[in-house]
Amino acid sequence: MAFAVAAAAGGGSALAATGGTAYVPSPTIKSVKCAASCMSGGRVRDGGKVKLRGSRLSGVTRVVFTGARGPRDDASVKVHGKSDRVLTVPVPFTAQSGRVVAYAGTARGSSAKSIRIMPPPAPKPNPHLSPAPGPTEAGAPRLETATSRSLFALDQAGGVTFSFRFSGGAPSKVTVTLVRVDSGAVVKTWSPAAPAAGEVGHVSWNGMAGRAPAASSRYAFRLVASTGTAAARSASARDVRRDAFDLRPALFPIRGRHSYSMGAGRFGARRSGHTHQGQDVMAACGTPLIAARGGVVKAKKYHRAAGNYLVINGDHTGIDYGYMHLRWASPFKVGDRVHTGDRIGYVGQTGDATACHLHFEEWSSPGWYTGGHPFDPLADLKSWDSYN
Repeated sequence: MAFAVAAAAGGGSALAATGGTAYVPSPTIKSVKCAASCMSGGRVRDGGKVKLRGSRLSGVTRVVFTGARGPRDDASVKVHGKSDRVLTVPVPFTAQSGRVVAYAGTARGSSAKSIRIMPPPAPKPNPHLSPAPGPTEAGAPRLETATSRSLFALDQAGGVTFSFRFSGGAPSKVTVTLVRVDSGAVVKTWSPAAPAAGEVGHVSWNGMAGRAPAASSRYAFRLVASTGTAAARSASARDVRRDAFDLRPALFPIRGRHSYSMGAGRFGARRSGHTHQGQDVMAACGTPLIAARGGVVKAKKYHRAAGNYLVINGDHTGIDYGYMHLRWASPFKVGDRVHTGDRIGYVGQTGDATACHLHFEEWSSPGWYTGGHPFDPLADLKSWDSYN
């Protein structure tokens, strides 16, 4: 099944070799078809590929999967067009159903209809050492591997750990790489000493690419063990599930059954003398609450309206996260370091609350009542809820 796409009229400009600008015509896309990880009806899975057909595609350097309205869920991928008529594009693991936009400089072609993107098959949980699928050359040691998490949110305590063990001899060289599955890019490389036969080696990753958080996507550990004459590999390059995990920016804060209040509990709803500054999520009193994103506790008090509340300055986010109406005061204090997923309290009905629920707020930089502004957290909550 093909998706009809219409190009934007006109073109854009780009820097020419002389230092001036040169006219760049807009790419035209006549159809989009699934090329890998396809489902019935022309649907494509995250991590798969789509094929664009049209004209003037060789100048395309970036394709954006726009998702719903607004830029918060846009997923961008760099491409290198070689043909004017055909361009194969990897689908990022964070892409959502929506329009596709192809950019050649500032010129662009945008789809007239949304494409349907489905979630990828989940990584295979592999927390305990098990025989690696290979490929393995004759004479190479036998290899077992394990990965501590199949879902890893940024700033979770302990990071994600890859473990390995050899039998039938020890290799002379071991290389472990962390690969972003949808692009094939190597994010980090380790060269650990080979453990003795029967012993277990480990490497760990904290979700950072240099000083910045890595992009939300699927990642996989790949190990190559060499004896000098033969090599054992933990998995093939095309295996998107073995020793793989999905990296996410945060976790849904309520650890139990819940529902969204879509009336007076919505962000911006009119209240007496003010507007509602967060999103109410209904859940039974006593349901555990965790930190959606780790950081430093900025505020902890009791307020006649908010009840017991806690505000966390999210690490590397520029966002403050507020949790209100907690059943009891959180055990954390102002200045404490909290990790993503740490239990911060329980759903309650303290303060001005007519039912058990979490009132959740997000504030832009520089933060909660320190110059920032509250914004609607519903899109983030639903995104985190989707992989909860």
